[in-house]
Amino acid sequence: MDKKRSFHSICRWTFNPGKGGFVPANIRPQWDGQNLTTADVVTLIKKRIAPRLPEWVTLGFELHYDTEINENNVAEVSDAMIDAGIYLAMITPGAHSHFGYGGIASLDPEERRQAEELGTRTVDLAYGPLKKNWHSDPGLAPSFVLWNGSYGYDLATIGVKKMYQNLKESVAALCKYEAKKGGALYIGIEPKPNEGHPAMLLPTVASALLFFRRLEEEFGISRAKKGVNKEFGHSEMIGLDHVYDTVEELDNNAMIHMHLNSQGYNDGITLGGPGRYDIDHGTKINGFNIAIAGLLQEAGYQRWYGHDMLTRPYDNEEQGLDRVVRSILSWEACAQAAANLDTAALMNALANRATAKAEDLMRNALVEAHTFFNQLYKG
Repeated sequence: MDKKRSFHSICRWTFNPGKGGFVPANIRPQWDGQNLTTADVVTLIKKRIAPRLPEWVTLGFELHYDTEINENNVAEVSDAMIDAGIYLAMITPGAHSHFGYGGIASLDPEERRQAEELGTRTVDLAYGPLKKNWHSDPGLAPSFVLWNGSYGYDLATIGVKKMYQNLKESVAALCKYEAKKGGALYIGIEPKPNEGHPAMLLPTVASALLFFRRLEEEFGISRAKKGVNKEFGHSEMIGLDHVYDTVEELDNNAMIHMHLNSQGYNDGITLGGPGRYDIDHGTKINGFNIAIAGLLQEAGYQRWYGHDMLTRPYDNEEQGLDRVVRSILSWEACAQAAANLDTAALMNALANRATAKAEDLMRNALVEAHTFFNQLYKG
């Protein structure tokens, strides 16, 4: 395998004591917020995950403001990241933790104002005390992701149009604010069809792409460094094709970040999939991911691969750490198989309608990916 660098980011929220709800909320007591701070998570990644990864992997960290990172703990977290050699890969304003009536799209002007301020404070933190945690390569500057979890509603009224307009105006203002700070961040929308409301604004990749085009047309916001946080599982949840999503994202030069987690159904082993809630399995080795890896390689994508995953509700701490390692190695295995695939033979088979031969090539790539994963995991 080409030993050029591969950039993987790990999320703070993966390290939680338990899911709660219908399963225990304290299955991993050592990961309780009182026992495991955000800075402690960085140290845990350094000691327990990084040594198990290939030498060509560079690690980043992903954070929600203001629940996981804020003005009170940022100095400690920043120092821990420097000590661990881990970069800031992504930061997001955790509006869903505070605002249940639309956030920056809200028809309540006070909620909207507060949500907008949360966003600008997040920008300030990224450009302020966290700036020293950016990778030196401008192409690896952090992503600033807007998750649409608070941009939702449950009533069918004409107010939905006003919510969408509020959203455009607020995001345009945020982009202008960030541009004055330096314009170095990559700003992306993370689409999701549901959660945390019955109906969501920006539910699909196409919605996010159109949204940034409207910002350009209405407010003069450049689409450079703007786009989509590709979330494989969110497309899977409503039965959309995340391979074609990739084509759209790359065709619009809008692939600014990605979350590789899967809903699980497409590996033939783990249950989940369309119509289920957000399960957040780590990366799966399957033909879909090999195809996506090939598209990314063809396009020259060299930014962060994020692992927005939850450890299973029955995992202990050791198993939880192992899940993260497996997710990273699984993507590396898919990337290896994609790089070795005889694309000329594949395209020739497709051109000649020899689809069984094309299927054979993809199946062989899948076998290779599993073999390479085993080598990496044991090594």
